[in-house]
Amino acid sequence: MTHFAGKAVKVALISGLSVFLLGATALAAEGEIAIGAGCTTGSSLRMRAEASTDSSIVTTLDKSVAVAILDDSIDGWYKISYNGNTGYVSGDYLTVDQDNIFTTYGRVNASGVNVRSDPSTESSSLATVDEGTIVTVNALVDGWYDVTCEYGTEGYIRSDFLDLTESASDNSDIVATAKQYLGVRYVYGGASPSGFDCSGFTMYIYKQYGYSLPHTATGQWQSGLGTRIWGISALQPGDLVFFNDPARNAGKPCSHAGIYIGNGQFIHSSSSSSGGVIISDLTSGYYNTYFVGGIHV
Repeated sequence: MTHFAGKAVKVALISGLSVFLLGATALAAEGEIAIGAGCTTGSSLRMRAEASTDSSIVTTLDKSVAVAILDDSIDGWYKISYNGNTGYVSGDYLTVDQDNIFTTYGRVNASGVNVRSDPSTESSSLATVDEGTIVTVNALVDGWYDVTCEYGTEGYIRSDFLDLTESASDNSDIVATAKQYLGVRYVYGGASPSGFDCSGFTMYIYKQYGYSLPHTATGQWQSGLGTRIWGISALQPGDLVFFNDPARNAGKPCSHAGIYIGNGQFIHSSSSSSGGVIISDLTSGYYNTYFVGGIHV
């Protein structure tokens, strides 16, 4: 579980965080540098595209999720980054970490990223890690994450090269494979590139990675495979996702299945009029309403 010190301090009383953390650092940013770390305090917290309750929802976050704070200059809002998503959350539902010492995971988001001996581009490189590599994040120091790599190397990765996440594994290859079949038509009972139904599609994709799944959405949900996930914000690319529309479930726990691809979206074989293998949104509308959970393997 993610640990944060000083959570009792109310977010609204925190000031000058960006000045304290960034100071006069001379980081030639490839992306946005984290100025702090925070922990969500509310369930189903909406990350929005802009600092407004009228803005579109990027994704939703579970309670006690570690996020990177990118900007604290807008009253009542924080610009944050989590799991590859960037947006704004209300300051009422985010606690800023006071000592920037915490434990979570991070996914490297660029190729050939250096793990440095100190939080500086001038320090020596201890290792080079590939895009998609998962590391343990221990702290934030002047815009750099203190990380521990798979084989024990501990050093620093600049924060714009690392996406905080709650998972210690990565299934991005599954997403890449699934996207190869975009546009394949929907066929009831289908489980091949000539046509898929929803569970036939997930079964076919996962079979290519050595997993044997039943050919029903309910059967896959109840298969015992992997770890169940209940919140959309905790999903990782490649996770199975399940839905239950009472009008379509024939009395079963699930009526539909797909594969999460990140950024609040999933890929699936739909029987709708615009059907076949398509990408749909999980953060609002029909699929958000009937979301049951996910499975991470």
